[in-house]
Amino acid sequence: MARYSLNLPIQLKHQAEKWAKLQGVSLNQFILWAVSEKIGNLDSQLDDPRFPHVVYRRSVSGQPVAKIRGTNIRVQTIVIANRDWGLSVSQIAENYDLAESQIEDVIAFYQAHRQEIDAAIAAEEELEKSHA
Repeated sequence: MARYSLNLPIQLKHQAEKWAKLQGVSLNQFILWAVSEKIGNLDSQLDDPRFPHVVYRRSVSGQPVAKIRGTNIRVQTIVIANRDWGLSVSQIAENYDLAESQIEDVIAFYQAHRQEIDAAIAAEEELEKSHA
């Protein structure tokens, strides 16, 4: 294994130490885990660089799900609010405590990935019907 000296801002180091402790691992193991996870995400090349506010995260089933970067809000949630409920960009931004630029980016992402997002929405609707 290669050694690498790492300088972290104090606040970031404290946060990493806190999370490492909560995970029951050393700071070194936690940083290795975090870097490995980040590289895995970059290698998967799922994110569309045209839409900086949208990121893919794997669900518990392992399937990639498009979400608003820095949140756990799915793109399909915003699409439904806009498309089906008729909420405007400003209304959605206010209701979800997001910037309008984030909502605009999500809607543009939907336009570019409509088939994928519509399929995810339809699959969830079918699942809900089968459990009703």
